[in-house]
Amino acid sequence: MTSRRARVGVAMVFQSYGLYPHLTVANNIAFPLRTQGTPRPEIKRKVDWAAGLLGIDRLLQPAAPASFREASASVWRWPARSCEIHRCFLLDEPLSNLDAKLRASARSELKQFQQKVGTTTIYVTHDQVEAMGMGDRIAVIDHGKLRQVGTPSEIYDHPADDFVASFLGTPPMNLVEQNGGLLGFRPEHFLPREMLDGAALSELPFRIDRMEYLGSERILYGALDGFQAKREVTAKLPAHVPLSGIRAGEWHKFAVRKLSCAISTGTVGVP
Repeated sequence: MTSRRARVGVAMVFQSYGLYPHLTVANNIAFPLRTQGTPRPEIKRKVDWAAGLLGIDRLLQPAAPASFREASASVWRWPARSCEIHRCFLLDEPLSNLDAKLRASARSELKQFQQKVGTTTIYVTHDQVEAMGMGDRIAVIDHGKLRQVGTPSEIYDHPADDFVASFLGTPPMNLVEQNGGLLGFRPEHFLPREMLDGAALSELPFRIDRMEYLGSERILYGALDGFQAKREVTAKLPAHVPLSGIRAGEWHKFAVRKLSCAISTGTVGVP
């Protein structure tokens, strides 16, 4: 006979809501507990516990807004299934169907919940912001191939290859070919020459084709003189930095620190 410990090990949240429309939020959350034969008083206790832990008590009311009901009943169904008997939680893009504002608040709640229960959680996402903001460790996978595993700072600052380097970061890392290898530098480290002090600099003439003002920052797009880039080269400047004399359609002196760049065949040098 299979023991309870052997049968139960992973709790999963699917990408789709997977809700029963004829049930209330409370009953949707309670459904997995009922399938396990949990006593009725215990079900209510665990549903109330899960809702209270995450501050969504109000969503147990039938009058709660539909979008919140759907999101919460789907994502928070799994904590009610008794964290004590699960060794791992698996979440398959649980927030992908939410709007940006709700997704941001749900990320915060998920992170706080995981820290409270202390259970290993595998979170699958295509959103690099979610991966960087929520993950203690990130595994970057490309078509089933594991490219790199590490902390967010390790992945961002020391990518294992050009795929990882170009996957994380908005805009992604600049990659240019030089001497049979790749020269890599982040847009935020590619600045006007006068903004960088010291002599240990690599000057790169930069032709600015267009500029975007995004409130807190400006993104400059263009090309380098004498380099073949894998894509359009970008620079990211804080919005408060004055752009006196910098105009689209002209060449300007930009630079990166020499110690921030490395050249090697098949790999990427990272600031």
